[in-house]
Amino acid sequence: MHLKELIKKIEGLEVIGKDDIQITDVIKNSKDIKPGDLFVAINGVNTDGHNFIKDAISKGAKCILCEKDNDIKNDDVTFVITKCTKETYSKVCSNFFDNPSTKLKLIGITGTNGKTSSSNLLYQMFSLNNLKSGLISTNEIIIDSNKFQTNLTTPDSYDLNFYLNKMVSEGVRFCFMEVSSHSIDQRRISGLKFDLAIFTNITHDHLNYHKTFKNYLNVKKRFFDDLDKDSISLINLDDKNANYIVQNTISKVYRLSIKKDADYKLKIIENNFTGLIIKVDNQLINTQLIGRFNAYNLLTVLSASKLLNLDTKKIFLGLSMLKNPEGRFDVIHVNKIVGIVDYAHSPDALLNVLETILEIKNKENSIITVVGCGGGRDKEKRFKMGKIASKLSNKVIFTTDNPRDEDPELIIDDMILGVDEKDKNKVMNIVDRKEAIMEASKIIKPNDILLVAGKGHENYQIIRSKKVKFNDKNILKETLKMAV
Repeated sequence: MHLKELIKKIEGLEVIGKDDIQITDVIKNSKDIKPGDLFVAINGVNTDGHNFIKDAISKGAKCILCEKDNDIKNDDVTFVITKCTKETYSKVCSNFFDNPSTKLKLIGITGTNGKTSSSNLLYQMFSLNNLKSGLISTNEIIIDSNKFQTNLTTPDSYDLNFYLNKMVSEGVRFCFMEVSSHSIDQRRISGLKFDLAIFTNITHDHLNYHKTFKNYLNVKKRFFDDLDKDSISLINLDDKNANYIVQNTISKVYRLSIKKDADYKLKIIENNFTGLIIKVDNQLINTQLIGRFNAYNLLTVLSASKLLNLDTKKIFLGLSMLKNPEGRFDVIHVNKIVGIVDYAHSPDALLNVLETILEIKNKENSIITVVGCGGGRDKEKRFKMGKIASKLSNKVIFTTDNPRDEDPELIIDDMILGVDEKDKNKVMNIVDRKEAIMEASKIIKPNDILLVAGKGHENYQIIRSKKVKFNDKNILKETLKMAV
């Protein structure tokens, strides 16, 4: 592709050199440069790509995208100067793959909780209706029914456009995509055209990155600020920040609510361990999803499906067939014990799960919770999660999650600080996560509930710099078989 095609319709660029040169690929790591590539010098958290421009040129880079002019003179190399290489890189990637987001319906879901479930459930809904769909989520990327693993909630701009382009080439009509606050802040989604943007909720999370809740909120808001006038926004009105999120958007705004008057509503009729029964437009629907928080996920799917012009009867039928994504309130029945594996790794998510269990369990049945907090992440939430777990459980075992480079015992100490004096007799500390689950299985009684929270679908633990194989669900199944 010619350089002038790569940078077309991108404003604020200064081109020094020829713009009719042929570019073979777009690369941001100088080690991967091949002759004919465009090198993107990104000033990152740990390294500044501008320091590797000479290295990229020595390996054959034909063009350099950077934020500042420099003293490097080479008549065979074109320099493109921009104010923000992160944003321009994303737009260049869109052009490189022929702007695939404009050739399908792209639906972005953002929020602290509910992104993975809502995106996965929407993918299920449209696939059930024989509409070729794609999914980009924390767990995986799915193109029609083919799965690809991913380590980021929202992939790098190049990978995003690569997979979107692959979806287009395979006839995918709808792509449901999780949009993380990191990806918004790092401009990974710049250049993408969203037909529908969904806001689920926002609570205190990722403050190790954003520093303050206000920063976090405003990053989420930017996603909606940047939408086109022909895009649609869908917000959860039951979140107190919902209207602020869309106050400056030029998109058409629709609202959903379980508590208030809104464009889209539903009523919870029954909530138990076999699933929710909901009422929509005087129609009763039996679902396989459990818990009030899942009622919001179902309402999100209902609302988005209607906005995307899916037939109402097909929507109602689809709602009854939807299944929980792996690791999201994943219920296991073994030996008259209810085991639950959930990804809840923020205070609000843990509160939602425990309140759901309290709402639907019998009064005489106890809750035992095994939970930890990640290392190298927001320390404020440790206190809160310790408080919530100990207050709402009959017994709680604090353990490791992904300790990373932190001392796991110190992480547990931070959680214990949140435990009220009256709840301290409920608490045990077992650093080894497998041992913690095994101990919980030993002390549990028939008809009790054992919640293992924090990792959900993850099949590993990160201990220092190593990923160690670990699966909460498999271990819970094994230990419960030996229980009672």
